[in-house]
Amino acid sequence: MKIETVGIYSPGEMGQAIGEVLRNNGLRVVAALEGRSERTRELAAAAGIEDVGSLQDLVRAADLVLSILVPSNAAAAAREVAAALRASKAELLYADCNAISPQSTIAVGAIIEEAGGMFVDGSIIGPPPRKPGATRLYVSGAHAEAVAQLNCEMLEVPVVGTELGQASGLKMCYAGLTKGTMALATEVLLAARMMNLEGHLRKEFETSQQVMLGWMERQMPGMPPKAHRFVGEMEEIAATYERLGMTPHIQQGAAEMYRAVATTRLGKESPEQRDGSRGLDDVIGMLAADLGKE
Repeated sequence: MKIETVGIYSPGEMGQAIGEVLRNNGLRVVAALEGRSERTRELAAAAGIEDVGSLQDLVRAADLVLSILVPSNAAAAAREVAAALRASKAELLYADCNAISPQSTIAVGAIIEEAGGMFVDGSIIGPPPRKPGATRLYVSGAHAEAVAQLNCEMLEVPVVGTELGQASGLKMCYAGLTKGTMALATEVLLAARMMNLEGHLRKEFETSQQVMLGWMERQMPGMPPKAHRFVGEMEEIAATYERLGMTPHIQQGAAEMYRAVATTRLGKESPEQRDGSRGLDDVIGMLAADLGKE
């Protein structure tokens, strides 16, 4: 199957960046922006993503649809696409690229396949692709090789295997470490701030945890606007681990930390609104103040 037109559902921060990369690599990139927010429309326009109007028009136009949403919307999006598929009788390859568990992925795949579509399990690791080598879209399933056609310098597309659940399982392991660690670091720094120990803790980190401190300084200032998305992701990771017979409580605790951050001033910003001049100490101070413990 040759892919010439890719539909992005939906062009948020990640979807927009992936759409722009694919367009720059010669593909037609489309989105269904009927009823979408002004922010989504602006992001799509900035990336040169073509608006085809309705979801049914998207299904007719695209060879491949990449679902890139918050985890909680993955199944609903698949049901909407499935309804459009039944109405249009189009041939479509659908890749769920959301941070959901293998069991959730298999359920989403069944929705698409029952409507006559072809399904691929996908998972994105890395930031929105704006430099070579930073972002990978892992894929698995019987049709994974078709999605691997998208592989390019800015977006690597490795095939994990032929089984649904393999790509999403990889994401659950990776994000369990990265986003789990971010939640733990946030809690640690907030606790130190609330006990007036942040200066002493930072000095100790500078002495014994320089690598971790550097990571926190680079990564944590940009976290709050994304915290609401991370809640569902951590819950999916918890469900994955529980199904494997391990404790879900570590990742459930991380979800609670992100849920708290999402209620703050910083958590209610969009990534585009974020003040890039804020450092780690500024962010922790604002979070501590808004969570009512300073």
